[in-house]
Amino acid sequence: MPNTCVVGVQWGDEGKGKIVDLLAEDYDFVVRYQGGCNAGHTVVIGDEEFILHLVPSGVLHPGVVCVIGNGVVVDPVVLLEEIEALKKRGLAVGDNLKVSDRAHMVLPYHKMLDAASERKKGDKKIGSTLRGIAPCYADKMARMGIRITDLYSPDSLRERLEENIEEKNRLLSEIYDAEPLNANDIYETYIECAEKLRPFVTDTILLINEAVRAGKSLLFEGAQGSLLDVDFGTYNYITSSNATASGVSTGSGLPPMKLDGVLGVAKAYTTRVGEGPFPTELSDEIGERLRERGREYGATTGRPRRTGWFDAVACRFTTMINGCETIALTKLDVLDMEPNIKICVAYEKDGESFENFPASLEVLSNAKPVYEELPGWQEKTSGTTKFQELPQKAKDYLDFLKKALDTEISFISIGRERNQVIRL
Repeated sequence: MPNTCVVGVQWGDEGKGKIVDLLAEDYDFVVRYQGGCNAGHTVVIGDEEFILHLVPSGVLHPGVVCVIGNGVVVDPVVLLEEIEALKKRGLAVGDNLKVSDRAHMVLPYHKMLDAASERKKGDKKIGSTLRGIAPCYADKMARMGIRITDLYSPDSLRERLEENIEEKNRLLSEIYDAEPLNANDIYETYIECAEKLRPFVTDTILLINEAVRAGKSLLFEGAQGSLLDVDFGTYNYITSSNATASGVSTGSGLPPMKLDGVLGVAKAYTTRVGEGPFPTELSDEIGERLRERGREYGATTGRPRRTGWFDAVACRFTTMINGCETIALTKLDVLDMEPNIKICVAYEKDGESFENFPASLEVLSNAKPVYEELPGWQEKTSGTTKFQELPQKAKDYLDFLKKALDTEISFISIGRERNQVIRL
């Protein structure tokens, strides 16, 4: 199999975990390349549900090597808890999991600053998961981050923690009116984590490149979604990493020319967690129906997701910047009982039409969607195993999306379970 990236082309929660799990059995490696434990990838196998935050979705397949790349920000405490929880459920987690020694660590002060900042913003909050992701990436770019490798230089770790915590305590107490942290307590906690993590820590950049030279196949798993990308998303209501396929090389060490393809993942409608513009949002009974049928509650936070019709303007933009030649469309079955289904094909604001996704937050926040409306099929699709068996109106909807995005559809998910997928 070629080296492939699976990436969300909406605001996250598109079902990437299910698609990665579906494909992983055909790959040698599954690699996470960005984000942190703010991700929540859900895989349903029979009666069992697995929600993964840091461990790649390939862990559910024996023989697949799972890699947490250098672009991921790792909370060692959360990672160790996740490993133990998977072991208790009978999954093997040992030599099949590798953690980059260059990955930056999420530390307690990152989470405190995250929460304090959101409180201070009040009505203008971003909608953070409060997992410390943004402050950790900020420290990385400010050249004051602490990496996994630093766990194994105890004297240096203590010194750097003391320096950082002295500054963070000043921020916490003087700006956010929060309690200060104790550097020694944090040091002791993370030195203990160091020994538990040691069997997993390695030079994953070398590992990945040696695997490529040996002809192994690699599947790259994105977290969040392209419309949350720090460069391409609805800034400043975004995540703090490159959630597009552009993050693969910087987040894993794979040379750009070695990535063979990008598979985009989109829902048959649209959702968003947290604040920020959402042109097709439905704040009515239709939106509530989509939320309940689709179980649209955050895997990480449990927050209800905002719901809306499919936004082809946004998805044309994200499939373009990711270079998606094909997409996996998930949750088609959620639309089964809708009498009419809408697709946004343009935005309008003050008499101006936008067919391309605008950068302006002001435009996006006030634009009105221009819809094409199709009749719903009002038939159950969840038991379908072949494309030919789908209702004709469902096929018409899929055909409209393909033309609107100028992109092929290669997978159609019609249920929560692993095998409820139509392959084209």
